[in-house]
Amino acid sequence: MRNNIAELLGTFMLVFSGTCAIAANTVDGGAEGLVGIALAFGLSVLAMIYAIGDVSGAHINPAVTIGLCLARRIPVATALPYIFCQCAGALLASLLVHVLFPNDPAYLGATLPGTGISLFQCFVLETVTTFFLVFVILNVTTGGKEKGIMAGIAISSVIVLDILFAGPICGASMNPARSLGPALVSGHLEHLWLYLTAPVLGAGLAVLACDLIRERPHHVPETRLDTPKADGVQS
Repeated sequence: MRNNIAELLGTFMLVFSGTCAIAANTVDGGAEGLVGIALAFGLSVLAMIYAIGDVSGAHINPAVTIGLCLARRIPVATALPYIFCQCAGALLASLLVHVLFPNDPAYLGATLPGTGISLFQCFVLETVTTFFLVFVILNVTTGGKEKGIMAGIAISSVIVLDILFAGPICGASMNPARSLGPALVSGHLEHLWLYLTAPVLGAGLAVLACDLIRERPHHVPETRLDTPKADGVQS
């Protein structure tokens, strides 16, 4: 139960911080800008990795949970309640943002294709950005001790990078829960399918890529994103 609550709270902070930055950027005429929005998402992930990484692993993203499950880092019995709590946390965050910005023209930070961007372009970019994210997570959460210490910085850096180059085009969600909450609250469901499926595909491809360069474990360890075991393998 503690793990599930940690995932709910972590996803709440991620979605609230990021989408609130988007809403505020619209209200104040773009003062935050793309860099500010990217930092809001990246720093919230960094904070949560160090805050709850030793509790739940700080997945705060169904695509990450699915990727770790496919890689046999966590069992299905752990992944399913994680995903439910992540979606619940995202929905609660979007409801609060809606209370604060009831007339937000940015649709409460909903992830939507950019102007003139095709669904194909959007799908490919969401798949690729999630691939980058999950591939890095799979690699920085195994191996030497120094990787565990720096995992938060590596993961948050990828999030900031992905948003900087793909945010204006596709929204760079990389996170089905982050897209689900704003879409449900704002009522903009027309492209939700894309932001639910592309990140999962990207996570699956990242697992395959990781298998090409690293040996998959033969058992399911209890994975934490930032806590190394004595032998150097993350637990």
